[in-house]
Amino acid sequence: MRWLKPKVADGKKLAIDPPKPLPGRHGVAIAACVKDEAGYIEEWVRFHRAVGVRHFYIYDNGSTDETCAVLRGLLDAEALTIIPWAGRMLDAATGTPLNGQVITFAHAILNFGGAYRWMAFIDVDEFLLPKQGRTIEQALEAIGDFPNVSLPWHMFGTSGHKTRPAGPLTLNYTMRGADPMTEKDDVRNFKCIVDPCAVTEVSVHQFQTKAFGDLTANDAGQRFSRRARKSRDFYSNRFLQLNHYYSKSEEELAAKVNRGWAYDASAAKYRDKVLSVVRAIEEDLVLDRAMIDFIERNHIDLG
Repeated sequence: MRWLKPKVADGKKLAIDPPKPLPGRHGVAIAACVKDEAGYIEEWVRFHRAVGVRHFYIYDNGSTDETCAVLRGLLDAEALTIIPWAGRMLDAATGTPLNGQVITFAHAILNFGGAYRWMAFIDVDEFLLPKQGRTIEQALEAIGDFPNVSLPWHMFGTSGHKTRPAGPLTLNYTMRGADPMTEKDDVRNFKCIVDPCAVTEVSVHQFQTKAFGDLTANDAGQRFSRRARKSRDFYSNRFLQLNHYYSKSEEELAAKVNRGWAYDASAAKYRDKVLSVVRAIEEDLVLDRAMIDFIERNHIDLG
């Protein structure tokens, strides 16, 4: 008799039955996990409200600063839901850490997704920049009825700032890694916007959707398998660009490394990964003013 080795839980993906669409569902919602983001979250909210986000589902992982107060000062109950979320969980059989972001994303889809045409799953240092149209929905018109969009990271480093500069983040950081489709996996990654009523599998950086399996589309509507989206043929930022302000200033980068990440079991592993990513970003930089031009052209108030 041949014994099969049992699968070990890795906590990186969850299978779900998608929610039923509610009558009149429309608009874009964002689900995000946060902790102690009071210094930057106002700009992030103001920008995404300006580009048409209808509702923010904020999973607060024990913030001790004014994050929640800032959010409530900016948004009313029609646009904001804050869910207290203690995110560190372990698989009881193996001790493997479960990914708290995956759990929150699945929770957001199952409990709130039926009300929206689109849900975006991004962090507070990531901004959805329309390149065509004034709103995220207008930028997504190229997708049509397809339910699964992957946006490659456009990774911004320190832009030469030693300490946090005065003024908005999005106006101060203009130098990004030249190649979003680099073969370095810690630098090349994606965040997703999906039709929540079609999602059958959830993870942080990729989703499966019913009827289409593991197919995903770029912002121009071209469809690829999730593996094939790593190819250069997948790359497009013609309609919608995801800016990831990864390191901010050198001083803030050092604080990020020292703070660690709530969902990583090893502080040393996290530190080494972050510093490796920043080195890779800054090996080859290009000037990218698309965000600044959009904000100025549309007179967006960032606070």
